[in-house]
Amino acid sequence: MNKNIREILIAEEPLKKRIREMGAEITRDYNGKELLIIGILKGAVYFMTELTQAIDLPTKIDFIRVSSYGSGTNSSGDVKISFDTTKNISGKDVLLLDDVVDTGLTLNAVKGLFVERNVNSIKIATMLDKKERRLVKMLPDYSGFIIPDEFVVGFGLDYDEQYRTLPYIGILKPEVYGK
Repeated sequence: MNKNIREILIAEEPLKKRIREMGAEITRDYNGKELLIIGILKGAVYFMTELTQAIDLPTKIDFIRVSSYGSGTNSSGDVKISFDTTKNISGKDVLLLDDVVDTGLTLNAVKGLFVERNVNSIKIATMLDKKERRLVKMLPDYSGFIIPDEFVVGFGLDYDEQYRTLPYIGILKPEVYGK
């Protein structure tokens, strides 16, 4: 375990098992459809890789990069797009992936943007859900784990671009991020 991790919240195997289960749910729900999966960079990349391998459907992938954190630990509420999707999403069935939903501000903004672009349907899948931090009504359609209000890293989640490569979800020690 990394010395800056207080505790492992979700170990690698239970994490990957739940993501495979989510893949089966999505496969069932989108049976007979072609799915466009859009991951929010950078945090959702690990989740997206595991999840797409567990979905047994014709799929295409794309990415969007948005930010509301900068190098801090709390959402500013000001969502900025720094890299937009490269595909025309009009008329598509879109599954938007994010690593964690906490305030809901980022996902709400991106979902609204995609609705304006006339998607056929849009659902949200998130690896982690911090329900107690929600500032807007946002309920993911597929959720891996509901977690407490702790600052977590690993499996794509970072603090100031560090800890993404940890194979588990860990709680970062507060002294590392200056809580």
